[in-house]
Amino acid sequence: MDDLAASIDRVAASSRFSGVVRVDRRGSEPLVRAYGLAHRGLRVPNAVDTRFGVASATKGLTALVVASLVEDGVLSLTTTARSLLGPDLPLIDERVTVEHLMAHRSGIGDYVDESAGGSATDHVLPVPVHRLVDTEDYLAVLDGCAQVFAPGERFAYNNGGFVVLALLAERASGASFRRLVAERVCGPAGMADTAFHRLDEPAGRMALGYLEAEGLRTNVLHLPVRGSGDGGVFTTAADVAALWRALFAGRLVSPALVAELVRPRSDVPSEKARYGLGFWLHPRTAAVVLEGYDAGVSFRSVCDPDAGVTHTVLANWTDGAWPLARYLAERLTP
Repeated sequence: MDDLAASIDRVAASSRFSGVVRVDRRGSEPLVRAYGLAHRGLRVPNAVDTRFGVASATKGLTALVVASLVEDGVLSLTTTARSLLGPDLPLIDERVTVEHLMAHRSGIGDYVDESAGGSATDHVLPVPVHRLVDTEDYLAVLDGCAQVFAPGERFAYNNGGFVVLALLAERASGASFRRLVAERVCGPAGMADTAFHRLDEPAGRMALGYLEAEGLRTNVLHLPVRGSGDGGVFTTAADVAALWRALFAGRLVSPALVAELVRPRSDVPSEKARYGLGFWLHPRTAAVVLEGYDAGVSFRSVCDPDAGVTHTVLANWTDGAWPLARYLAERLTP
């Protein structure tokens, strides 16, 4: 581990990394390193227990909430969105199911079209960000997005689909999405530092998300003020490690449902990956990946349960995680 620690230090220094790196290997103590500043204006350093936004990695938590509701018989993978939406979002095809949404194969229109190009630091939300607080608030941005292709036809990464999943989970269970995540994922996994914090109410040990490697401009005007099913949760390196342990120990959903979540539904050559239900999958090995990228946020965590290796990079500026994430992938993933 000493050589790995020194090489991580070198890559962090050369890439102006700001965040936390954690490597877990079966039979060894975790390697954890913190770099840079959580609050540049006040010169508050990042620490190993700093809480970072992880953007689309939230989709893994959404998938686990849905899977736990499936296990309890509240939902099924074949439940149609229409059966719970009623008159809301009328442009969603009546054939779209929970499984289509989880697999990014629903074909519904997306409120943030990532295929349109542009920069992660563009202002892309069609309504003022302070209006997006609860999942029902997202109806204002999800509505009016036409169906793009027939359900099940192909893979197309879709943020809105996971907000729809959060909405379906709320309506089927009668509980808020944040409560479902807390009770069905964070509690059983022991993730005490994971929650949907408001961006305009930075809590203790919460890193501000910066747009660039230098400067004071944060992402507070770029992202929903509080996230939902497609992104916006804050967490720590220790909680991410706890999530992976709980997932593969069968403490969140049964091993049979875990196998369904990580069963490949699509090959995605453009990402050099496959996709299951809420989780990216390594193209050749059993490694499972959570990744997030947004204004002021970059995150990647890879867990290979066969090899007993997990590596996680959390960064609080837009492109900060990628040099270290690539290095760890090359060094630790077969």
